[in-house]
Amino acid sequence: MIYLDNNATTPLDPAVLESMLPYFKQYFGNAASHSHALGWQAKAAVDHARKQIAEALCATAEEIIFTSGATESNNLAVLGYARANRDFGRHLITVATEHKAILDPCQQLEQEGFEVTYLPVNSAGLIDLKELQAAIRTETILISIMAANNEIGTLQALASIGKIAKTHHICFHSDAAQAFGKISLDLQKTNIDMLSLSGHKIYGPKGVGVLYIRQKKPKLQLQPLLFGGGHERGLRSGTLHVPEIVGFGKAAEIAMERFEKDQQHLENVRKTFLSTLQKEIPELEINSPLENRLCNNLNLSFPGVSGEALMMELRDLAISSGSACSSASPEPSHVLKALGFSKKRIKSSIRFGFGRFNTEAEILKATDLIIKAIDKLKS
Repeated sequence: MIYLDNNATTPLDPAVLESMLPYFKQYFGNAASHSHALGWQAKAAVDHARKQIAEALCATAEEIIFTSGATESNNLAVLGYARANRDFGRHLITVATEHKAILDPCQQLEQEGFEVTYLPVNSAGLIDLKELQAAIRTETILISIMAANNEIGTLQALASIGKIAKTHHICFHSDAAQAFGKISLDLQKTNIDMLSLSGHKIYGPKGVGVLYIRQKKPKLQLQPLLFGGGHERGLRSGTLHVPEIVGFGKAAEIAMERFEKDQQHLENVRKTFLSTLQKEIPELEINSPLENRLCNNLNLSFPGVSGEALMMELRDLAISSGSACSSASPEPSHVLKALGFSKKRIKSSIRFGFGRFNTEAEILKATDLIIKAIDKLKS
């Protein structure tokens, strides 16, 4: 099978697996056990991973909180911050194309008496900064806008959004699960206060994530989602999964070392894939511009062909019609709907996510399979 679903998850990098293995057996201690060497070794490994991830963000180790993944990080950021600061205001701002891990917590807050403004996007998936400005109220306490969209790859203007948030003294959170490792995230040059990350999007293990929380005075107040033990500065109780944390740290380190190499490779692979398809299928539609977009993402519509039928035909390709987290839902993509596309265009759409380990030969084989499958379906 040719794997082209790297926006859903990525394969584990062999070097990441190698770094994790000793902590499953040899160094199996609890990082919270302070009375013996096995606990000290585990804590040292966690501390090292915390530094590796912090360095990738130009942050400090103290600003890194480990979670079970970006979904938990998003929930902790949105629910935790809103509930802890409800006395200062009960209004939040987010975007209609956010991941469900943001939209669902916002809907939960609406049931708790909060108000949420869902900003629209243009046909490229971008918000209008003037509309963001206009949506701000005196009772607005949080702005949550993702760095890169998981379905169409659109990159939002984080620095500009952060500047607006800072001017109005509003906390700014961003879901950067898709962006980490693919765009520069220098948190010293932005005004992002909280940032969510996930290990399995950067060739690390599943089941581990990070919530970056900027150190500032007064410090940001969050209400924990989990209680019992006070781990992670009291924000995320529970025994730390040391092997996965070690793997996430190693994956972050490799992502920074290979940043330019991976960027170039992914751009070349995507260019080859798209140009080959366009020669044989000139009517295909690109869902959102190629500019200002993740280097590994393509969301295409194939007029006259059902996306579901095409995927069924392409059993040797791992691809998807949208977010893996929403794949069980029969509803059309909320992201493509927000872009104003017709139901017919949405139903003919496929997301392609390229990765570090995709080869040129794989890409050419994939395009050949797609072209033949479309010819068969149309006939």
